[in-house]
Amino acid sequence: MQLPGRTGRSLNPIRWAPTVPQHHSLARMTTVAEVWLRGPLPGILPYLQPAAHAILQVREDVEPVVALLTEAQLWVRPQGTAAIGFHLLHLTGSLDRLLAYSRGESLSPEQLKALAREKSAYEDRPSRVTLMTDLSQAIDQALLYFKSLAPASLLLPREVGRKKLPSNTLGLIFHAAEHASRHAGQIVTLGPIVRG
Repeated sequence: MQLPGRTGRSLNPIRWAPTVPQHHSLARMTTVAEVWLRGPLPGILPYLQPAAHAILQVREDVEPVVALLTEAQLWVRPQGTAAIGFHLLHLTGSLDRLLAYSRGESLSPEQLKALAREKSAYEDRPSRVTLMTDLSQAIDQALLYFKSLAPASLLLPREVGRKKLPSNTLGLIFHAAEHASRHAGQIVTLGPIVRG
């Protein structure tokens, strides 16, 4: 079975109503159930369903908001807040890094470069297409990873960061999902503001 594609399609056949604008949240709530209400995702452990649902919801919430933005609006910083472009870049990178820790891995040179790119995001200003493609790929990879996990691996001890702070596989997966949701919420809130 294919994972959702970059268009926000889910494994469930429920689709957007063709006459309802995707960016209208009230219309969306009345036509499409949130991901967590569509039933379990095939091949993913029950303990990981909430994280998988949350990560898929991130894609469905973010894509229609970002689709309405110009490249300039992507980098607007209302009242000095982080720009939507930065939230997208950080959401993608942090999802990848947290799941690496959940596998018991240290960060790779590529992941460290991605972390460094977050510091120069406002100078580099990656395009909307690049940011959304990278986010979609990170979500797809996360779901494939969730499908690979056995129940016995969920409570394996894991270490986080240079300080090697204690966690476990499940804790890191949960945090990756809630952290992604937090940034998605920022994007959804900032979208109408930067469109003015």
